Amino acid sequence: MSHIVSIKTEIRDAHAVRAACQRLGLPLPTSGTHKMYSGQVTGLAVQLPDWLYPVVCQLDSGQLQFDNFNGRWGAQENLNAFRQAYAVEKAKLEARRKGHSVSEQSLSDGSIKLAIRVGGVAP
Repeated sequence: MSHIVSIKTEIRDAHAVRAACQRLGLPLPTSGTHKMYSGQVTGLAVQLPDWLYPVVCQLDSGQLQFDNFNGRWGAQENLNAFRQAYAVEKAKLEARRKGHSVSEQSLSDGSIKLAIRVGGVAP
């Protein structure tokens, strides 16, 4: 039986953040306090391509802090790609942690289809 699931992603897993960065060819995230336009934010920082300031993952709350000045300091598409990569990597980590197998397929519309097979080999 097949199921389609929609997920509202909260960024809470440092391992999945690192895996998402590797997936996208980004520098590994750095932990600490990071300069933004009007202040500082503490958390796990991801430097997206051509973004003036990092995206800071606040793992305790699951929220992202960033300042892209409505796209002038960083393209929204880069943030969307990071969120998607995080969601895929987190789902894969959790499935494998529970002993399930995972297969992945990139679709022509840019979405990613994951097939998780409980107790067996994914199709």
